Amino acid sequence: MRVLLTGHQGYLGTVMAPVLTAAGHEVVGLDSGLFADSVLGPRPADPPGVRVDLRDLTAEHVAGVDAVIHLAALSNDPLGSLAPELTYDINHHASVRLAKLARDAGVRRFLYASTCSVYGASGGDGLVTEDAPLRPVTPYAESKVRVEDDVHALADDDFTPVFMRNATAFGYSPRLRADIVLNNLVGHALLSGEVLVLSDGTPWRPLVHAADIARAFTAALTAPREAVHDRAFNIGSEINNVTVAEIAEQVAEAVSGAKVVITGENGADPRSYRVDFSRFRAAIPDFDCEWTVKQGALELADAYRKFGLTREHFEQRFTRLAVLRAATEAGTVDDTLRWRR
Repeated sequence: MRVLLTGHQGYLGTVMAPVLTAAGHEVVGLDSGLFADSVLGPRPADPPGVRVDLRDLTAEHVAGVDAVIHLAALSNDPLGSLAPELTYDINHHASVRLAKLARDAGVRRFLYASTCSVYGASGGDGLVTEDAPLRPVTPYAESKVRVEDDVHALADDDFTPVFMRNATAFGYSPRLRADIVLNNLVGHALLSGEVLVLSDGTPWRPLVHAADIARAFTAALTAPREAVHDRAFNIGSEINNVTVAEIAEQVAEAVSGAKVVITGENGADPRSYRVDFSRFRAAIPDFDCEWTVKQGALELADAYRKFGLTREHFEQRFTRLAVLRAATEAGTVDDTLRWRR
C-alpha cells in the first residue's frame, strides 16, 4: 500500500514511518519541516517526502496514494492556545481540505490523529468511551472535534475515515518532544533531581507510547473496512490510566535519587479523564499496547543519559513553543508559521 504520512518529521511520524515500512508499505512523507532538526541522538533516516505547508496542499500531493495517515498539526495545548486562529487554520481547515483532496483523488482510507483530550472536562472516575460527550477545553482539542465532525460528513462507500483518539503520548523518539507529561518529568528529574509537578497531581491522564500509536495506526490501515469505517477509537491501554502524581512516582523510581515535588501552584487542572480502550481491541483483536508508563520512564532516562540531554536542549530544542518562538524571532518563520523565502 502506498501511504502518505503527514508530519513524518515530527515526534510521532519519525517513530511511525519505519513501522509502516517494516509492515511492507511504501511511505511518502509530507511535512513543513518546522521540527525536523529537533533531534536527540542519531539523525533518523526519513522516507522519501516533500516539504510543504499543510495549508498549501494540492491534488498533486495525494495523487496515486492508497491511504493517508494524517499526523501533522500544531500539536499541544500551550501551542494551540498561543495562536488559536492558526490552530484552527492548520489543525481544522487544512486538515478537512486534505481529507477532501484525498477523497476526490480516490484515496480509500484516511486515518486521522485525533486525541483523548476531546474528553477534556469529563472528570469522575468512570471510564470514558468513544460515545461519551466531547468537552474540549482548549483550542487544540476543539480543533480535533471540528475535524472529526467535518470529515465524518465525507465518509461514503469509497472513502473510509478512521478517527484515532490517541492518549497522551510518551517515549523516546529521535525527534524528541519534551513538552508532554512523562517526557517532561523524566527530563526534569535527570537535570534537576526533582520530579516537578505544578498541578495538584490529582488529574487523571491516559498515556500511550509512541511505538504503540505507530502499531495501532499500522493495524488500522489494513483492518477490514467494516471494522473501522467512519468510527472513532481511543488508542491506549487501561493500565496506563494514571494520575499525574502516580506518573511522578514512576519517574522517581526510574531516576534514582530524584524527589517528587508537587507544588500545586497551577491549581486543579480541568483536563481529567480515565479512558476505555476496549473498542479498538474488539475491532482489531490482535492488537494490544506493549508499553507501560514505568517502562517508558526507564527508556527515556536511558536515552537522555546516552545522548547527553542538556537543559538547553530540554527547554529550547525539544519544546514546541520555544522552537517556534526562536524561529520567528530569528526571522526564519513569519507570524503565520510559514517559512520565509
